[in-house]
Amino acid sequence: MKWIKHRPLQGEPKKITIIQDGDHWYCSVLCEFELPDRPKDSSSLVGIDVGLKSFATLSDGTVIDNPKHLRKSEKRLADAQRKLSKKGKGSQNRKKQKRQVQKLYRKIRNQRLDFLHKTSASVIAKHSVVLEDLNVKGMMKNRCLSKAISDAGWFEFRRQLDYKAKWNGKLFITIGPREPTSKKCSCCGNIQEMPLRKTVYSCPVCGMTMDRDLNAAINILNIGLNTAGRAGINACGVGTVVPMMKQEKECLVN
Repeated sequence: MKWIKHRPLQGEPKKITIIQDGDHWYCSVLCEFELPDRPKDSSSLVGIDVGLKSFATLSDGTVIDNPKHLRKSEKRLADAQRKLSKKGKGSQNRKKQKRQVQKLYRKIRNQRLDFLHKTSASVIAKHSVVLEDLNVKGMMKNRCLSKAISDAGWFEFRRQLDYKAKWNGKLFITIGPREPTSKKCSCCGNIQEMPLRKTVYSCPVCGMTMDRDLNAAINILNIGLNTAGRAGINACGVGTVVPMMKQEKECLVN
């Protein structure tokens, strides 16, 4: 079967999976290769707080906007699904309309993946990362926020940061989801309740005032530094070889 090879395969092919996505077909090739371990670069370490209003806030003050791909396409998607529901079952018009709906979903998914890949690559190129290991599956049970959380793609962002850090010799540290990163003052350590409606952290003890997401990102960084120090993460081995899996997705030609 003919297929479009976008780049040479890296490593030894282990598995091939044929994937159908609407009227598109892909050949997904899983390859195993050796990744030499090297000293981790911890010269620039940042904490990252992910959110819904802003996609991510870094402890150095950088704010990454949330593109909200699904929300921007919701009206077109609702119109397409309404037209689909009115087509006769088994008719050619229904099949055509179904392909239009699939095409819209595929576009949204590709936009989200493109944004996540570019963002994670940009962050890892400059920094080592400390990230809160959120229970995304549990948070999705909140029906008021589940759509927005799904659209943000936090779990995929974490996965990409993890493997790209390994490829680029950067640290990737995660902290527990129960840490009071939003409630804790990054200056004096005071803890207070912070409902979602409050966007600014004002500490009644030391008087510090800061954006709540930036305050959380700094707390994440500080907790990550303590965790790394206790675990001795900086004293990593040199010259060892770590087996890695890489999956390349290529287009099939009909």
